[in-house]
Amino acid sequence: MTAVAVTGLGLVTAAGIGAQATWAGVCAGRSAARRDPNLAGLAVDFSCTVPGFDPALHVGTRSRLIHDRFVQLALTAAREAVADAGHDPAGWDGARVGVVVGCGLGGVATWERQQRAMTENGPGSVSALLIPMLVPNMVAGNIAIDLKATGPNLVTATACASGATALGIARDLLLADRCDIVLAGGSEAGVSPLIVTGFAQMGALSRRTDDPAAASRPFDAGRDGFVIGEGSAVLVLEREPDARARGAHIRARFAGYGASADAHHLTAPDPQGTGVIKATYDALRDAGLAPEDIDHVNAHGTSTPLNDEIEANALGVLFGAGPAVTSTKGVLGHALGAAGAIEAALSVLTLQQGTVPPTANLEHQDPKIDLDVVAGAPRHGRLKAAVSNSFGFGGQNAVLVFAAA
Repeated sequence: MTAVAVTGLGLVTAAGIGAQATWAGVCAGRSAARRDPNLAGLAVDFSCTVPGFDPALHVGTRSRLIHDRFVQLALTAAREAVADAGHDPAGWDGARVGVVVGCGLGGVATWERQQRAMTENGPGSVSALLIPMLVPNMVAGNIAIDLKATGPNLVTATACASGATALGIARDLLLADRCDIVLAGGSEAGVSPLIVTGFAQMGALSRRTDDPAAASRPFDAGRDGFVIGEGSAVLVLEREPDARARGAHIRARFAGYGASADAHHLTAPDPQGTGVIKATYDALRDAGLAPEDIDHVNAHGTSTPLNDEIEANALGVLFGAGPAVTSTKGVLGHALGAAGAIEAALSVLTLQQGTVPPTANLEHQDPKIDLDVVAGAPRHGRLKAAVSNSFGFGGQNAVLVFAAA
């Protein structure tokens, strides 16, 4: 099978704007969670949001008028990724360039803001751009407009697996020769009072309001829920022979993809991890690798009591205690539909740099979790292959396998 190469990536996260800032932040292992003035008065009043993001500066002066934040973050990441890959959209064959982006929620901030306007000031106060600002497909549509990509244009919505699913679909498009280049990733800006309240009502969020920076603690015995975050990641994918022919710098090979459904519960994972195990075996088979070939796992690792234990059990069945495991949600929080793409990009950087970032706030590993979880400081060494896990409400599972270039 023809290999798929990652030739560029862009990141906008709570650790900073740009891949370099994000990588430095996750390697430092310090949580980005902080009290959020937009959540003041709520039961959970902290989050992981992108610091210093200015739509006028990072996207354009008209952006505030025509884009929701989830689109603004994605445009910023996509432009960085394309530049990193050495492409010039003015010169490429746009009909052979696809865009696939994962997004779970869409423009929730626009929705809430416009609902308030209508309630307080009547229908005439609602923006004529309400619909194109809030519908999820517009994240891919706007990237296509901005970068002149006229090939297949899709948005995947598999909850917190959305970004990983988008990458898998993008790989399929390349292998089916539907595209020569695909810009693939995820974007989410769901830190709004209504969404945060909804997650809090479910009991999914950490309640460490006295110490937000210590709240997201994947695999720790004291974990009590996730910290909501936002962000975007876009990866440029090409068939490896095409990338080499143009002299591109290949960051890593996107070797395998597996997906499954738990078919178990609206929000709770299957206690046996059956779907996770199946998706992982499928991804490994797709990559032509065995479990013992995997050196690193970027875990879904949400910091919720149930998810972390079930994921750890599944990883134990799959890999034993072998691979070095991390969850970057300890630093970045949980960016929902963007998380899988962000973690895929970080998996690529892990392989490229030979460095596994630490899991923030892991002070006392849960004794039920028998994994080699990296904590305290980054771990350095030669890494040949990595797995990136993403799971979502509805029992959605997406597993990606990357190999060193």
